[in-house]
Amino acid sequence: MNIGIILIWLSFLTGICAAISVYREYKKNNINGSLLSIKLERACLISIGFSMLLLVYYLYTINTSYSYVFEHSSAELEWYYRLSALWAGQEGSLLLWSVSIMMMLLIVEHTQEIRLSETALMHIIRLVSLSVVCVFIGLLVLKNPFSAYYAVPGGSIEITNWNPFIQMYEIPYGQGMNPLLRNPWMALHPPILFFGYAAFTIPFAAAMFKLLAHDDGWEFIATRWMRISWLFLTVGIGLGGFWAYEVLGWGAWYWSWDPVETSSLIPWITATAYLHAQLRYREGEYNLIAPFLAIFSFIMVMFATFVTRSGIWASVHSWQDFNAQSATIALFLGILIISSTLLVLKNIAATTK
Repeated sequence: MNIGIILIWLSFLTGICAAISVYREYKKNNINGSLLSIKLERACLISIGFSMLLLVYYLYTINTSYSYVFEHSSAELEWYYRLSALWAGQEGSLLLWSVSIMMMLLIVEHTQEIRLSETALMHIIRLVSLSVVCVFIGLLVLKNPFSAYYAVPGGSIEITNWNPFIQMYEIPYGQGMNPLLRNPWMALHPPILFFGYAAFTIPFAAAMFKLLAHDDGWEFIATRWMRISWLFLTVGIGLGGFWAYEVLGWGAWYWSWDPVETSSLIPWITATAYLHAQLRYREGEYNLIAPFLAIFSFIMVMFATFVTRSGIWASVHSWQDFNAQSATIALFLGILIISSTLLVLKNIAATTK
């Protein structure tokens, strides 16, 4: 039985139910929270976290019954490359990103318990974070990291993306990781970037709360996590430059304005702008600019994700051509842009009255 597929579906179901439960609590002004939404959130974290650990185990032991393992792991790879294969492909990187957001949400809930646990701000942070995670897990449902090979009558081998009960067929070897990825920087650069991307979710959620509720309590949590995002992104982009210098030799430069490379720089610039703007926000200025920069930074992260996974621009970082997953990311990006723009315009209109 394919436990991985079941775990992905379970995390998707519990994530959606948790988001709905938190939304109902917020609309009913049930600030004291609900044990049900907490349990559902924890169930989502446990199922998605265990699925990631299971995939890491399959990559390490080279269980080539799974297409993701076959494509990214092999016996010839060193153990650290087998572990790094988790983020060598789209499905594994989205899995890591989802787990990172859920872990950061858990940290927010516990480290800020006294200040935020019984506020509407925490409800919005939970709702936005769970919604983003559900989108990512939905992408994993479309293209499951636990897609498995199975034999059909006639001797041909096919792949199932949804049936966990088929008799899996193990390929006798794995094709291994892309040669360009077989570099020590592979163990550091991608996960650090993904941790930075995941941390942008918290400032984004807090800024949305600011525009919805006109409450200044958002700034403390947003600024703390924006600093974390900025730090991870700074280190990740820097390590990526060293990697490019060693492997690609971009004219002896560390930077070549590659489309995906550049798209990761944009949220770093907007995060830097936010960290400067929030200093003036505390003095009573930039009342709309500060939350706008936090929101725009997250939108740019989603734009970078779309660029990487759409294949629209030629890049050494691109993983695939435009497909259903790319369309889903584009739809999510469009919803973010439209809803955020309308919310900002509404606040601008309110301040000019």
